[in-house]
Amino acid sequence: MEKTTVTMEKIVNLSKARGIIFAGSDIYGGMGNTWDYGPIGVEIKNNIKRAWWQKFVQQSDNSYGIDAAILMNSKVWEASGHTASFSDPKIDCKECKSRFRADTLIENASKSAINVDSMSHEAMEAYIAAHKIKCPVCGKQNFTSIRTFNLMFETARGVTDEGQNKIYLRPETAQGQFVNFLNVQRTTRAKIPFGIAQIGKAFRNEITPGNFIFRSIEFEQMEHQFFCKEGTDTQYYEEYKEKAYQFLLDLGFHKEHLRFKDHDKLAHYAKSACDIQYLFPMGWNELNGIHNRTTFDLMQHQTYSGKNMFYTDAITNEKYIPYVIEYSIGADRLMLAVLCESYYEEVLEGGDIRTVLKLHPALAAYKVAILPLQKNLADKAKEVYKKLAKEFMVTYDDAGSIGKRYRRQDEIGTPFCVTIDFDSLENNTVTVRDRDSMAQIRLDIDALSAYITKSLILK
Repeated sequence: MEKTTVTMEKIVNLSKARGIIFAGSDIYGGMGNTWDYGPIGVEIKNNIKRAWWQKFVQQSDNSYGIDAAILMNSKVWEASGHTASFSDPKIDCKECKSRFRADTLIENASKSAINVDSMSHEAMEAYIAAHKIKCPVCGKQNFTSIRTFNLMFETARGVTDEGQNKIYLRPETAQGQFVNFLNVQRTTRAKIPFGIAQIGKAFRNEITPGNFIFRSIEFEQMEHQFFCKEGTDTQYYEEYKEKAYQFLLDLGFHKEHLRFKDHDKLAHYAKSACDIQYLFPMGWNELNGIHNRTTFDLMQHQTYSGKNMFYTDAITNEKYIPYVIEYSIGADRLMLAVLCESYYEEVLEGGDIRTVLKLHPALAAYKVAILPLQKNLADKAKEVYKKLAKEFMVTYDDAGSIGKRYRRQDEIGTPFCVTIDFDSLENNTVTVRDRDSMAQIRLDIDALSAYITKSLILK
């Protein structure tokens, strides 16, 4: 089937209508690109995180998880370079006073055809002027010059004003993995090469967050740092590119919607870096990054903390600081990509439109919906519900016609609907409807669990 043309408006409307994602602080008019995950959205997002953890920790014999603190000693951010250079190129509209990222203005105007990474501030200003890029808010062409804008949220720690110390909400989770490198290695007795994984909140004072949950000021990262010996780093860098790509295919992404994009301008610490981009409704954009960070991070923390960050090979007694291969992906951005990739509109007989999220069953909020054909079948239906709820997230719906109930489940991506009818009382069988094909089979209630479980396996 040909893929539906997906717009951000369709995804936003479905999310609000079906309890996937709501605007943050909605009853107060919202708050600058913050988002609340609803009953359906929190389950899908948790399933995405669970699938990632399963792939990169559970199924790896040399990876370990941590959950580092959000608030860290401010020296961490001095060592990482964030306090000195973690900034965006800001530009203001002189007419309406709106503030934007200059690189984002260029990317949107060129539909991502221009690589902004390699452009200086002067080059970006010249491009904006030459192509007469307008203010997205008021439509005028009257911008200030570009200035830098630090992205870290500052806060203070201390009982009294005099005792306050400046600290930051972390802009990334990676530093928690670096500062715990020796703690993890020592307590797990891990041998190089090994990885440290973390899923957690990060915060960036973005100038122009937007495109729904694609870019926001509060978000969740899934990051994996792989520590290896110099000389093997290129091999592991290539392996992680393939592993990250295959993970997306396993979730159900189409190859034609994914591509690798090498960084034209490398960070000073990087030996190599690339993104896997996804074809979002607004065009190609970064979904995740893979970077060869060399020894930079551990060396920096050794310098600033005064602690020895060397790894000692137990067999050869060789001492060295490992290279780091980083794989980083935003849970929220992946959530958006999953919604876009799974969104379909199908024309049925009679001309009705069926909206369906063809999520991999492992990602679906509910694995099965229990639907009594009539309300006087509720006792049997609730018996089946309680039986399956011990193993899966299950929902129950007895409101409206069976057709309308099917449509509601299609819109949130429930892979199976189980209908309880009068035959169920006689022979303990139910009708199981498949979300994608809409085909129906008759199945014994005792066989339901195995039938559903079989569909939940990721490669």
